[in-house]
Amino acid sequence: MKFEDKFFIYDVPKKFSIKQFLKSTYHFFKSFLYFFLICFNKTTFVKKDNIFSIVSIFKNEAPYLKEWIEYHKIVGVDHFYLYNNNSEDGFNAVLEPYVKQGIVTLLDWTKNQAQMECYHDAIMRFRGESNWLAFIDIDEFIVPNSTSDIKDFLNNFKNKPSVLAYWKYFGASGKIHRDINRLVCEDFTVAWNKYADIGKCFYNTAFDFDENFKGNNCLHHFFWASWKGIHLPPVNVFGKVVLNNKHKVPKGTDPLNFPLQINHYFTKSYDEYKVKKTRGDVYYKLNPHDDKYFFYHNGLATCTDHHIFKYLVQLKLAMGISDR
Repeated sequence: MKFEDKFFIYDVPKKFSIKQFLKSTYHFFKSFLYFFLICFNKTTFVKKDNIFSIVSIFKNEAPYLKEWIEYHKIVGVDHFYLYNNNSEDGFNAVLEPYVKQGIVTLLDWTKNQAQMECYHDAIMRFRGESNWLAFIDIDEFIVPNSTSDIKDFLNNFKNKPSVLAYWKYFGASGKIHRDINRLVCEDFTVAWNKYADIGKCFYNTAFDFDENFKGNNCLHHFFWASWKGIHLPPVNVFGKVVLNNKHKVPKGTDPLNFPLQINHYFTKSYDEYKVKKTRGDVYYKLNPHDDKYFFYHNGLATCTDHHIFKYLVQLKLAMGISDR
């Protein structure tokens, strides 16, 4: 059963009860407190070696790595911290040029189903090198809509602890099979007609990180930073505090045009979905996503979304692709 409002399709249906109402009221007032704490903190933005970097852990994603890296270079990513989780598909041949250029830092992460531990490792190692760390998978593409560059978008968030960017789910676009040498972001254009209420976070490293804080048990989706020992929740792409699954959107916002989104190509074609399920991944030892899961999410993809197409010509040129 799905639950939705004007802007979001919710991952977990909301339950209406007296207890939930009281809890929501409590968090409503609490969010105001966090809002003032965030607004009046006095962190100082000091430019580091990289302004915006991506942390990603991957397993057997070699066919998709080049497009993903070249695309994110175009939209403003300065560096990639990539953790290889026991891949066996020739990923080194794809990544070697980027490692030599100093764009990619490649690390081996041999622990299975240790994604959060991997992120903690990256934060502790690399927070001193980058002003922002984003926790993004290889099937996710950050799409700035209000600007052409992620860094331009984040200029207004320098005093915010972390930013939650919402997913836009893309389905199979009617494809059972496809040539995986083609571009993912060109082949899949049919998406949900609303945003998901979950996404990924960008961490502002001017703030502290408490790896023992229980709120960070799923930090890529919901990142609590801290300031002077006070834990602070993320704001969303509108600068609104996110708490208790409450996502505030300013009045007059176009529900199909948030200022920034993350295109989540989680199914791709049906065949690619099946391959991904059988090989396991960095989170699941045995992927539980079955055909029912595929058809439910794919069934909600009823609208075309071409936001990412404004970068497509640049991407093709960077990839050496000709339409002829």
